[in-house]
Order: sequence, then C-alpha cells, then structure tokens
Amino acid sequence: MTFSRSTFAALLLALGAACGLPAAAQMLTKPGAVVTTPYVRAELVAHAPEGVRAGAPLQVGLQITHQPEWHTYWKNAGDSGLPTELAWTLPAGVSAGDIAWPVPKKIPIGNLANYGYEDTVLLPVPLTVAADFEPGSALTGPEAIDIRLKANWLVCRKECIPEEGEFALRLPVQGSTALHKAAFDGARAAQPAPLASGSGTIAVEGAALRVRLEGLPAAVQGRTLAFFPETSEVIHTAAVEGKDWTQAWDGAAWTATIPLAAQRSASPDFMPVVVALQGPDQQAARAAGQPFAWRAEAPVRGDWPVTAPRAEVSPALQAALAANVAAPVPQASTTFLAALLGALLGGLLLNLMPCVFPILAIKVLGFTRHAHAGERGAHRVAGLAYTAGVIVSFLALGGVMLALRAAGAGLGWGFQLQSPAVVAALAALFTLIGLNLSGVFEFGRMAPSALATAEAKHPVANDFLSGVLAVLIASPCTAPFMGASLGYAIGLPAAQALLLFAVLGLGLALPYLAASFVPGVARLLPRPGPWMATFQRLLAFPMFATVVWLVWVLGQQSGINGAGALLALLVCLAAVVWALTLRGRTRWVLASVLIAGTALLAGAIGRHVLQPAPTEGAVAAAGQRWEPWSAERAAALAAEGRPVFVDFTAAWCVTCQYNKGTTLADPAVLADFDARQVALLRADWTRRDPAITAALAALGRNGVPVYVLQAPGKAPVVLTEILGKDELRDALARL
Repeated sequence: MTFSRSTFAALLLALGAACGLPAAAQMLTKPGAVVTTPYVRAELVAHAPEGVRAGAPLQVGLQITHQPEWHTYWKNAGDSGLPTELAWTLPAGVSAGDIAWPVPKKIPIGNLANYGYEDTVLLPVPLTVAADFEPGSALTGPEAIDIRLKANWLVCRKECIPEEGEFALRLPVQGSTALHKAAFDGARAAQPAPLASGSGTIAVEGAALRVRLEGLPAAVQGRTLAFFPETSEVIHTAAVEGKDWTQAWDGAAWTATIPLAAQRSASPDFMPVVVALQGPDQQAARAAGQPFAWRAEAPVRGDWPVTAPRAEVSPALQAALAANVAAPVPQASTTFLAALLGALLGGLLLNLMPCVFPILAIKVLGFTRHAHAGERGAHRVAGLAYTAGVIVSFLALGGVMLALRAAGAGLGWGFQLQSPAVVAALAALFTLIGLNLSGVFEFGRMAPSALATAEAKHPVANDFLSGVLAVLIASPCTAPFMGASLGYAIGLPAAQALLLFAVLGLGLALPYLAASFVPGVARLLPRPGPWMATFQRLLAFPMFATVVWLVWVLGQQSGINGAGALLALLVCLAAVVWALTLRGRTRWVLASVLIAGTALLAGAIGRHVLQPAPTEGAVAAAGQRWEPWSAERAAALAAEGRPVFVDFTAAWCVTCQYNKGTTLADPAVLADFDARQVALLRADWTRRDPAITAALAALGRNGVPVYVLQAPGKAPVVLTEILGKDELRDALARL
C-alpha cells in the first residue's frame, strides 16, 4: 500500500492546526468583551465620547441579548428569580455607580409573575473619574485603562439557568469611544423620570396598599399605568389590574389600591415605586422622544399587618434530612448507565453511516494484509492502536466542545465542520489521500531516507492516525441512540461526560478491535494478491467523492465563490504533488514555479474560502414548501393552531442529506403533510447558530439530524435519526 504512515501523520498534524484556528481567531477578535451561552449573548460596552478624564461623561454597561422566550430580571425580580449582579474591577481613581435600571415588563408565569427583560437590554452604570486620576499601568501605558467585570445573572423560560461571565475592556484615555451611543441613548430613554420629592404617598389599609402619586405630566392623566415596586416581597405581584387591584385618577393625582402578598416578608417605612405607560401609549411616547415612566420615593404610613410565621421543620424531619445528606450517593444512576449503553450502541451504528465508509475501506485493505500474512500479533496491535486513536480523538473533541461551551460558545457535536477552514483542510487531506491511492505519487520515494527509516520503526502510527481520521470524518454524523446520549452528556460533570465520549469511541472501534482478536475472521477475506493493487486504486474514488461532498459543504458556508476558490487551490495542490514526482532538475524548477503560483493564487482568492456567504432571508419564497426555521416563526405557527415539523439539518451531515432525499422527498409523506396542513421548517446548522444550538439543547440533543413534530397542546415528538417513512407517517396520523 503506497499511502504511508508518515504522510498520514504530517497531514493530520496540519489538519489539527487548522481545526484550532477558528477558536484561536475568535479568542483574538473578542478578548473577553463578549460571553455567549445557549440562552443569552452578553457584552461589556462603553460610552466615553470625550475620553477618560474628570468631569467627562463616562458610562459602561452589560448588554444582554436573550434568545426568544428567555428573560433576565429587574432589581425586584418579582415572585421568583434574581436580579443581575455586576462586580467591577477598575483602575485607581475610577469608581462605579449603581445600575441605572431600565423599566422592566411584567412577565406572568402560571400563578406567579416576575419583573424582567426580554429581547435586548442594556444595564448602564455611570463611572466617576477623580480629579487626581492618572492613567497608565505596566500593561496599558498612559494611553488606555483596563475595565474588568464579573457578572452573574439568572436566565429563565419555564426553567431557570444561573450563569456568569468575566469581561474585559480597554478604553483609550484621549480618544472618543462612542460606538454604542445609540444603545446608551436607548437605555437612558427607558429609565423612569424622577418625580419631585413629596409627590408620592403610600398608606397601609388592611391587606392592601393605597398608593397616591402627584406631579405626573398632564399628557399622562387619564391613562392606565403599570406599577412596579422596587421593594420585593411586599405586594401580590401576580395580581391582575381591574380584577385584583384597581387604579383611578383623582384630578391630577394617580391612585391605586394594590393587595399585599400573602407571604409578605418586608414591612418597609419607605418604598421607591415606578409607574409606566403601557402598550400603544408607551410606543407613542417613545416615538415622540418623551418619558413613558416615572419614579417616586414614597413614605409608608399606617400599621403593617402581622406577617404569618414562617413554617419550621420538625426536629424529626430535620434529623431525617441530615441523615439523607450524610448518606452516600450512588456514583452511577440508572439514567447515566442508559446513556452509556446508548453511546456504545450509537458508536457501533456509526460504522454504518456513510461518513465512515472511506476510512473503513482503507482499514479493510490493511486488515487483509495482516490477516493472511501470519502476523496475528501485528494484527492485534493494529486493532489496539486504531481503537486508541478513536477513543483519544473522541475524548479530545468532547473535551474541546465541553470547554468551549463552558466558556460561552454555542457549540454542538460536529462543531469543527461548521468552520470553512476545517472543511477546506479536510478537502485538501482527502485530495492527497486520493492522489496517493490512485498511484500519482508514493511518499516514500519523495521523503528523505531518515524519515522512511523512522516510519519503519513505528508501524502502529498509521493505525492510530486512521482512528483519528475516522473520528474527524464520523463526528458530523449522529447515529441512532447517539443523540440522546450526547445531549445528556452536556449537563453532566466533566468526568462523567468524558467517560460517555470514551464509550462512544469504543463503540465505533469495537468491530475492528474484535475482528483483530478473532482469527476466524481472516477466513472470510480473500487472500492477498494482485487484486489488492486494483482495490487500492479503486479506493481513490471514494476519497475524491468525499472531496466533492466537502466542496459542496463549503459552498453552503462560503457561497459559489468560496467553492470555486477551493477547487482551484485543490487543482494547484495536485499539480504541485505531481511535479514533486518528477526527477532531476525539472522536478525542482517546475515544482518551485507551481508552488509560487499556488501561493499567489491563494493570496488572491483564498479569502473567498473563509468568508461567509450571505444569509438567506427569514421568509420563504412564494410556492416554496420549506421555510427557514426561527423560534418566532415556530411560535407564530403554533399560535395559529398549525402543527409544525422541524428538520434540524446541516450540509456537512451526510445522514441529513440521505433523509432529505428519501423520506422527506417521498410523495406519500409530502401528501400527508399537506393533508394535515403541517408547516415545514428547516433549521440549517451548517454554520454556527446560537438559536439553533439552544433549540437543540431544549430538546435534549446536541447534534444533527433531529426531527421534531410539534402540535398545539401536545408534547413535541422527537423522531429517530435515520428517518423512516412509516415512522413519520404514523406520527402524522396521530396528530
């Protein structure tokens, strides 16, 4: 076999470097200013239009962009939740004020209600610069200052996720920083305007508060207002205006009677409160650039009702709870064992996925060579080396994915093929493999003799690296049983999650490992002979077919220009390899010219390979059956009472493309969709998309394909990864 172990090692090392480039580039371009999780994108921003000096306006803030249906909280979170907390590390002479909280919205959740923010909100904080402030440090010099922030927030939908982030920002002292002026202007407009001192009074009357506010603008009088107390656990937050509490206008004074909370825990003598216009009134005020909310600091008169005593835990129950805490907790739960079994079965079935076929074909050739050469020991060593390569690679990919997700990156299984650089590197690797198998070149003839000698001393390297390459190619696929196990792994402690990835790798390697230890398998294979050279040439075509697929994937990510640029560079690569097979002076002259030409071409068109293609619009064209998925579109269809089928897919997922061309293109299946008026949405995960990552996580999945059938009033139905026509039609029949 002419494909050498040294070639394998060199190419995979280059590919590994390429795989690391996207993450490294992201670290360099976003040095701690942004933290992204599956639920929010948080960014530290600043506004210093006159630089950093005493008396100049200077603000910083945390801008939080929420995924659809998720929210964070105001300073009074309501019945549940926690407000966002900001802890600053600032240079000497610079101090931070309090958060200037924008007006929240009331978010009902069942029998409870919270106060918080959806969509995008900026929490601004004013900074004060002392008169004797002297900028400069060992790191920044006198031209800039470093601002650091540690933030904690609780993000909720129906479930709540506590999150935190550490942020860093460097501000120029002399220059103007005003990139986020519009955001700070919007946050300032969303803050309540202060009412004059003494304009508000609150009286305790039985089990209710009687609120009276004076000094509100004449244009507001007669309007219905929303009420937000800044003191928590005082009023019945979920009370409905007009039913549980009332408001009215007494001339120019706004009055309201608001019930106290049944489990009130505070009896303040002083209460800051906020009132705000609602709905169209608020929108009109915003459009006119006028205040739409007002804040009053009101003294509280009257006697608070006695609060109910808090329930105490009986001594017997307290002892039982303490015993439960002291009792040892089993290390492996039934759910975790089921996930391990699913990972093992998923890894086994991964061998049947089209992604793995090119690598398995090469392994069969080596398997035949060892099996009939009386090299039983070498055969077993090869099986162990291949298994080690697979398991180590699964652990590495799993570790990188878990680490990046913990750092805030919205990644899922197969994340490396969401990078055009990695796709291009794989295409180059498989081009070289195909050229080698087809006989265009033999690396041993071009490599130095010392390298060939080193290769002979380490025969297991090829088998180990075969396992590495198998994982790189197989990782975009999600086999049956894998989806639930991978989704479960994300929420596990790191040690348990990595064990699950290792078992997944063991499942992938198990057939080859078992065959290497069972001599009877050798009798099932033809004996070595001239057919092996023919079979080796034949294997070049699956490699070239893989290159075609990778170029198509890149076309989905970088557009037609990116795919064309990659094809041109692959042709140059093949020409360089061919030139290096020549002899004498012609080899070096022609190879040098081709290498120089390739470098010039890469400089001219290489950027097209990495730049993203324009994003498709969110609205489907007329007559198109499938619409692009978005959480807003899915919610709108559900509000209309229509069932929805969502295809979570990616161009680099071969299983996705197979299902798309078979089951999802079947006329009978499409007729069932039409008969039941099912809306068809396609969530394309070819490029990184935090919204799709969050939607997958909500379904307990971490890779594609995933197929979900949602009907109003029913739980979502998640179908199998290899989608069958009968399975899908049965699910549609149960709508």
